[in-house]
Amino acid sequence: MLLYIIRHGDPIYETDSLTSRGARQAEALSRRLALNGIDEIYSSPLKRAVLTAKPAADVLKLEINIEEWMSEDNAWKDFSVKNEKGNNEWFFSCAGSAFLEGGDILRQDWYNHKEAANCLTAKKGYERIQAASDEFIQRLGYKREGNIYKALAPSAAPNKKRIAAFCHHGLGTSWLSHLLSIPPLLFWASFNISHTGVSILEFANSEDGITSPKCLVHSDLSHIYEARLPMEYNNGIKI
Repeated sequence: MLLYIIRHGDPIYETDSLTSRGARQAEALSRRLALNGIDEIYSSPLKRAVLTAKPAADVLKLEINIEEWMSEDNAWKDFSVKNEKGNNEWFFSCAGSAFLEGGDILRQDWYNHKEAANCLTAKKGYERIQAASDEFIQRLGYKREGNIYKALAPSAAPNKKRIAAFCHHGLGTSWLSHLLSIPPLLFWASFNISHTGVSILEFANSEDGITSPKCLVHSDLSHIYEARLPMEYNNGIKI
Protein backbone atom coordinates (compact mmCIF):
# COMPACT_ATOMS: atom_id res chain seq x y z
CA MET A 1 0.00 0.00 0.00
CA LEU A 2 1.09 3.54 -0.71
CA LEU A 3 -0.23 6.27 1.59
CA TYR A 4 -0.12 9.82 0.18
CA ILE A 5 -0.33 12.46 2.93
CA ILE A 6 -1.02 15.84 1.33
CA ARG A 7 -1.26 19.33 2.80
CA HIS A 8 -3.97 21.64 1.49
CA GLY A 9 -3.24 24.39 -1.02
CA ASP A 10 -2.43 28.04 -0.29
CA PRO A 11 -5.27 29.03 2.08
CA ILE A 12 -7.43 31.92 3.15
CA TYR A 13 -7.75 30.92 6.79
CA GLU A 14 -10.40 33.54 7.62
CA THR A 15 -12.90 31.98 5.19
CA ASP A 16 -11.44 28.46 5.23
CA SER A 17 -10.95 28.47 1.48
CA LEU A 18 -8.15 28.62 -1.11
CA THR A 19 -6.51 31.58 -2.76
CA SER A 20 -6.33 31.65 -6.56
CA ARG A 21 -2.79 30.29 -6.17
CA GLY A 22 -4.12 27.52 -3.95
CA ALA A 23 -6.72 26.57 -6.55
CA ARG A 24 -4.01 26.37 -9.23
CA GLN A 25 -1.90 24.25 -6.91
CA ALA A 26 -4.82 21.86 -6.42
CA GLU A 27 -5.34 21.57 -10.19
CA ALA A 28 -1.64 20.83 -10.71
CA LEU A 29 -1.80 18.26 -7.93
CA SER A 30 -4.75 16.51 -9.57
CA ARG A 31 -2.68 15.95 -12.72
CA ARG A 32 0.21 14.60 -10.65
CA LEU A 33 -2.06 12.14 -8.79
CA ALA A 34 -3.77 11.03 -11.99
CA LEU A 35 -0.41 9.99 -13.45
CA ASN A 36 -0.28 6.68 -11.55
CA GLY A 37 -3.76 6.77 -10.09
CA ILE A 38 -5.31 6.82 -6.63
CA ASP A 39 -7.76 4.20 -5.34
CA GLU A 40 -9.33 6.05 -2.39
CA ILE A 41 -9.42 9.68 -1.26
CA TYR A 42 -9.83 10.82 2.35
CA SER A 43 -9.93 14.37 3.63
CA SER A 44 -10.19 16.58 6.65
CA PRO A 45 -13.68 18.10 6.90
CA LEU A 46 -12.26 21.62 6.62
CA LYS A 47 -13.09 23.36 3.37
CA ARG A 48 -9.51 24.19 2.38
CA ALA A 49 -8.60 20.49 2.46
CA VAL A 50 -11.75 19.39 0.62
CA LEU A 51 -11.21 22.04 -2.08
CA THR A 52 -7.66 20.77 -2.54
CA ALA A 53 -8.92 17.20 -2.91
CA LYS A 54 -11.80 18.00 -5.26
CA PRO A 55 -9.90 18.41 -8.57
CA ALA A 56 -8.21 15.04 -8.06
CA ALA A 57 -11.51 13.43 -7.06
CA ASP A 58 -13.16 14.84 -10.18
CA VAL A 59 -10.39 13.65 -12.51
CA LEU A 60 -10.22 10.20 -10.93
CA LYS A 61 -14.00 9.97 -10.45
CA LEU A 62 -13.63 9.13 -6.77
CA GLU A 63 -15.64 10.02 -3.68
CA ILE A 64 -14.05 12.22 -1.02
CA ASN A 65 -14.37 10.37 2.29
CA ILE A 66 -14.40 12.78 5.23
CA GLU A 67 -12.31 11.91 8.29
CA GLU A 68 -13.19 14.17 11.22
CA TRP A 69 -9.96 13.37 13.07
CA MET A 70 -7.89 14.89 10.25
CA SER A 71 -9.29 18.36 11.00
CA GLU A 72 -6.75 21.00 11.98
CA ASP A 73 -9.21 22.51 14.45
CA ASN A 74 -8.58 19.86 17.10
CA ALA A 75 -4.82 19.92 16.54
CA TRP A 76 -4.84 23.71 16.90
CA LYS A 77 -6.73 23.48 20.20
CA ASP A 78 -4.28 20.91 21.52
CA PHE A 79 -1.00 22.37 20.24
CA SER A 80 -1.41 26.16 20.27
CA VAL A 81 -0.16 28.55 22.96
CA LYS A 82 0.22 32.31 23.41
CA ASN A 83 3.52 33.60 22.05
CA GLU A 84 5.50 36.55 23.43
CA LYS A 85 3.26 38.99 21.52
CA GLY A 86 0.11 37.47 23.00
CA ASN A 87 -0.97 35.78 19.76
CA ASN A 88 -1.82 32.11 19.38
CA GLU A 89 0.89 30.04 17.70
CA TRP A 90 1.85 26.37 17.39
CA PHE A 91 3.81 25.59 20.53
CA PHE A 92 6.40 23.71 18.48
CA SER A 93 6.92 26.80 16.29
CA CYS A 94 7.61 28.90 19.38
CA ALA A 95 10.25 26.44 20.59
CA GLY A 96 11.94 25.75 17.26
CA SER A 97 15.37 24.15 17.60
CA ALA A 98 15.14 24.25 21.40
CA PHE A 99 13.40 20.88 21.09
CA LEU A 100 16.72 19.38 19.99
CA GLU A 101 18.22 20.12 23.42
CA GLY A 102 17.12 17.50 25.86
CA GLY A 103 18.82 14.16 25.34
CA ASP A 104 16.72 11.10 26.13
CA ILE A 105 13.63 13.17 26.95
CA LEU A 106 13.25 13.71 23.21
CA ARG A 107 12.27 10.06 22.96
CA GLN A 108 10.88 9.28 26.41
CA ASP A 109 8.34 11.50 28.15
CA TRP A 110 8.83 14.17 25.47
CA TYR A 111 5.85 16.11 26.83
CA ASN A 112 7.91 16.88 29.97
CA HIS A 113 10.52 18.74 27.91
CA LYS A 114 10.68 22.30 29.23
CA GLU A 115 9.42 23.68 25.91
CA ALA A 116 6.62 21.14 25.51
CA ALA A 117 5.54 21.65 29.12
CA ASN A 118 4.31 25.12 28.14
CA CYS A 119 1.46 23.40 26.27
CA LEU A 120 -0.53 21.42 28.83
CA THR A 121 -2.69 19.66 26.22
CA ALA A 122 0.18 18.53 23.94
CA LYS A 123 0.34 14.97 25.33
CA LYS A 124 -3.43 14.52 25.09
CA GLY A 125 -3.49 15.90 21.55
CA TYR A 126 -0.69 13.67 20.30
CA GLU A 127 -2.24 10.59 21.88
CA ARG A 128 -5.55 11.45 20.21
CA ILE A 129 -3.85 11.59 16.81
CA GLN A 130 -2.02 8.34 17.51
CA ALA A 131 -5.24 6.52 18.37
CA ALA A 132 -7.12 7.93 15.38
CA SER A 133 -4.25 7.06 13.04
CA ASP A 134 -4.09 3.48 14.31
CA GLU A 135 -7.84 3.06 13.81
CA PHE A 136 -7.65 4.55 10.29
CA ILE A 137 -4.67 2.44 9.20
CA GLN A 138 -6.33 -0.68 10.60
CA ARG A 139 -9.35 0.03 8.41
CA LEU A 140 -6.91 0.04 5.51
CA GLY A 141 -5.64 -3.40 6.51
CA TYR A 142 -2.68 -2.87 8.84
CA LYS A 143 -2.82 -3.24 12.64
CA ARG A 144 -0.19 -1.38 14.66
CA GLU A 145 1.76 -3.34 17.25
CA GLY A 146 4.43 -1.20 18.88
CA ASN A 147 6.37 0.45 16.06
CA ILE A 148 5.41 -2.09 13.38
CA TYR A 149 2.23 -3.05 11.55
CA LYS A 150 0.75 -6.48 10.89
CA ALA A 151 -1.15 -6.98 7.65
CA LEU A 152 -4.65 -8.25 8.38
CA ALA A 153 -5.04 -9.84 4.94
CA PRO A 154 -3.11 -13.03 4.08
CA SER A 155 0.17 -12.53 2.23
CA ALA A 156 -1.43 -14.12 -0.83
CA ALA A 157 -3.68 -11.05 -1.13
CA PRO A 158 -1.41 -8.05 -0.47
CA ASN A 159 -2.82 -4.54 -0.29
CA LYS A 160 -1.72 -2.72 -3.44
CA LYS A 161 -3.97 0.32 -3.05
CA ARG A 162 -2.88 3.95 -3.34
CA ILE A 163 -4.56 6.01 -0.62
CA ALA A 164 -4.60 9.83 -0.60
CA ALA A 165 -5.26 11.75 2.63
CA PHE A 166 -5.70 15.54 2.40
CA CYS A 167 -4.99 17.30 5.67
CA HIS A 168 -2.98 20.11 7.26
CA HIS A 169 0.35 21.29 8.63
CA GLY A 170 -0.03 20.66 12.37
CA LEU A 171 -2.04 17.46 12.00
CA GLY A 172 0.14 16.27 9.11
CA THR A 173 3.51 16.67 10.84
CA SER A 174 2.17 15.04 14.02
CA TRP A 175 0.69 12.15 12.03
CA LEU A 176 3.88 11.57 10.04
CA SER A 177 5.85 11.55 13.29
CA HIS A 178 3.68 8.73 14.63
CA LEU A 179 3.59 6.70 11.42
CA LEU A 180 7.37 6.82 11.06
CA SER A 181 8.01 6.30 14.79
CA ILE A 182 10.05 9.51 14.96
CA PRO A 183 9.70 11.28 18.34
CA PRO A 184 7.41 14.30 17.80
CA LEU A 185 9.87 16.86 19.18
CA LEU A 186 12.48 15.72 16.67
CA PHE A 187 9.99 15.74 13.80
CA TRP A 188 8.48 19.13 14.63
CA ALA A 189 11.95 20.67 14.93
CA SER A 190 13.39 19.09 11.78
CA PHE A 191 10.63 18.59 9.19
CA ASN A 192 7.91 20.69 7.59
CA ILE A 193 5.42 20.39 4.73
CA SER A 194 4.57 22.88 1.98
CA HIS A 195 1.19 23.73 0.48
CA THR A 196 0.08 20.67 -1.56
CA GLY A 197 3.33 18.96 -0.55
CA VAL A 198 2.99 15.20 -1.11
CA SER A 199 4.57 12.74 1.32
CA ILE A 200 4.38 9.08 0.26
CA LEU A 201 4.73 6.22 2.73
CA GLU A 202 5.10 2.64 1.54
CA PHE A 203 3.59 -0.17 3.58
CA ALA A 204 5.53 -3.03 1.96
CA ASN A 205 3.73 -6.37 1.70
CA SER A 206 6.25 -8.84 3.15
CA GLU A 207 5.75 -12.58 3.31
CA ASP A 208 5.55 -12.59 7.11
CA GLY A 209 2.90 -9.88 7.05
CA ILE A 210 5.04 -7.47 9.10
CA THR A 211 5.77 -3.98 7.79
CA SER A 212 6.86 -0.55 8.91
CA PRO A 213 6.12 2.53 6.79
CA LYS A 214 9.01 3.79 4.69
CA CYS A 215 8.99 7.41 3.51
CA LEU A 216 9.61 7.41 -0.24
CA VAL A 217 9.28 11.20 -0.67
CA HIS A 218 8.54 14.03 1.74
CA SER A 219 6.57 17.17 0.81
CA ASP A 220 7.19 16.58 -2.92
CA LEU A 221 6.36 19.62 -5.10
CA SER A 222 7.13 18.23 -8.56
CA HIS A 223 3.59 19.11 -9.69
CA ILE A 224 4.18 22.74 -8.73
CA TYR A 225 7.36 22.86 -10.81
CA GLU A 226 5.67 21.14 -13.77
CA ALA A 227 2.85 23.70 -13.67
CA ARG A 228 5.39 26.57 -13.51
CA LEU A 229 3.87 27.85 -10.29
CA PRO A 230 6.03 29.60 -7.66
CA MET A 231 8.25 27.12 -5.84
CA GLU A 232 7.94 28.59 -2.35
CA TYR A 233 7.44 27.38 1.19
CA ASN A 234 4.47 29.16 2.76
CA ASN A 235 4.80 31.99 0.23
CA GLY A 236 7.99 33.09 1.94
CA ILE A 237 11.00 30.92 1.14
CA LYS A 238 11.86 30.27 -2.50
CA ILE A 239 12.73 26.61 -2.91
